[in-house]
Amino acid sequence: MRIALDATYSVDPRPTGIGIYSNALLIGLANRYPDDIFYHCYRPKQYLKKPRNLRANVRQKVLYSPLPLFGPELFHGVNQRVDKRYAKRIVSTFHDLFVMTEQYSTPSFRARFTEQAKVAAQNSDLIIAVSQFTAEQVNGLLGVDRSRIRIIPHGVSPPSPELWHKRENIILTVGALQVRKNFVRLIDAFERVSGDWRLILAGARTGYRAGAVLERLRNSDCKDRIQLVGYQWPAELEALYSRASLFVFPSLDEGFGLPVLEAMAHGVPVITSNRPALVEVAGDAALFIDPQNTEDLEYALERFITEPALRNEYIQRGLERAKQYPWDRTIRATHEVYKELLG
Repeated sequence: MRIALDATYSVDPRPTGIGIYSNALLIGLANRYPDDIFYHCYRPKQYLKKPRNLRANVRQKVLYSPLPLFGPELFHGVNQRVDKRYAKRIVSTFHDLFVMTEQYSTPSFRARFTEQAKVAAQNSDLIIAVSQFTAEQVNGLLGVDRSRIRIIPHGVSPPSPELWHKRENIILTVGALQVRKNFVRLIDAFERVSGDWRLILAGARTGYRAGAVLERLRNSDCKDRIQLVGYQWPAELEALYSRASLFVFPSLDEGFGLPVLEAMAHGVPVITSNRPALVEVAGDAALFIDPQNTEDLEYALERFITEPALRNEYIQRGLERAKQYPWDRTIRATHEVYKELLG
């Protein structure tokens, strides 16, 4: 097969969920299927940042229309963006649609996002949704028939043992400072828990309404025990996972929730929201809380802090849960979608 993929997001200098997914897919497909040809297509600005030393079955191109000029049979838009019918067959991945339903961004961004999602849905022969919840949103909000949607979850890479450290009294959370991640309530709950614990917030400080989080932190009675460490490179983030004794992800809305799986893979017990996608991903391997109830979050923190046996139980549950989500499964299932379309 000759497959073109939008590689634009793979060159993000500070990759988060979409960048991680893009790289896992681009590298994994080329490695696993050496007899196929993969065209990594970059929008013009990103083309100059393209990597070198790729496998022999990879070609690098500027993304333009129509792509059939250089021979791909199928185009895969990896982030719910397919501006044009770039090839005869089109696949797109949808990660989430929360921007369309909640106040997590500016009105202008919401309008652009919504239009982009509608166009991508119209242009796609098949859509990959990263969770059942996202599939339901694609069906309900964009009117895509369920027969055109395939559910393929994200994956998680096993940790590097050499980066593991001795566990400390650290409560870790990962995500950009923004209203959707619900960090203000997390700080509220942290102030009420007992013991000499520290809270570390790892993520970029440039999210929507990050100022509210920073203001809450400045006014916190526990600000000397709360650390904002900013964006963390993969090795730095692995080191934080290996030092932490608790992981909290109280997000108000997610399409998947990759940090939950990453924490589980590193042997950290998880507290997360009872939102549909997070329940779907975590299964029975996390303590669930109502993210809009600070007392609920406080109670979950106290339970893990004061009950070591409970922590150990959820460590084991999490390790087993993470094993169910290897990136190789994502890669193989995606390749099956290509074969389904191309016969």
